[in-house]
Amino acid sequence: MTHLSPQSLTADELQALLRVTAGHPRDHLVFSLALGTGLRLSELVGLNVGDFYFPNGQPRLRVRVRAEIAKRGRAGDVFLPDALTPKLTRFWRHKLSRGERLDPLAPLLCGLSRRRISPRRLQVIFRLWQENAAFDRFYPFHALRHTAVTNVYRASHDLFLAQRFARHASPLTTTIYTHVSDEDLRERVRDLTC
Repeated sequence: MTHLSPQSLTADELQALLRVTAGHPRDHLVFSLALGTGLRLSELVGLNVGDFYFPNGQPRLRVRVRAEIAKRGRAGDVFLPDALTPKLTRFWRHKLSRGERLDPLAPLLCGLSRRRISPRRLQVIFRLWQENAAFDRFYPFHALRHTAVTNVYRASHDLFLAQRFARHASPLTTTIYTHVSDEDLRERVRDLTC
């Protein structure tokens, strides 16, 4: 296996990752959040329980990324895909069963010590799950964000919507997520007259 620069996971890799982590609530939620929200590694690690849950454990549908964890202090709203609601509900029960704190200021993602998980630990976990899912290549953690933003762009073909999803200051920054996949290229050139 080789290291490549950040890029998007294929649809098969994405499904394999979610499938192999399905029995591991924390790791599955980490990858689902990264893929469904485009949150950066540092933002994921900095999340608190109150960012995603009401005090009664009900998941929020819209999350405010606090300035202190956002890149360059750019706070912003993140809308959660519907598929995250049952995963967040499951994760609340998981935290409860582990005896983890559930107050609003408690860390959302904890390690075995029940303290906030480190960015490095999530990077290692991502690498291990890629091996478990039998990826042909290893991706850095940022590839999850890249995949999320790229998927929003591919679904909408709207650069400004993808920019807002990514919380970029400039659409020029977002253009790196609009690359054409081999599948897209093949589909567009199949019927060319030549």
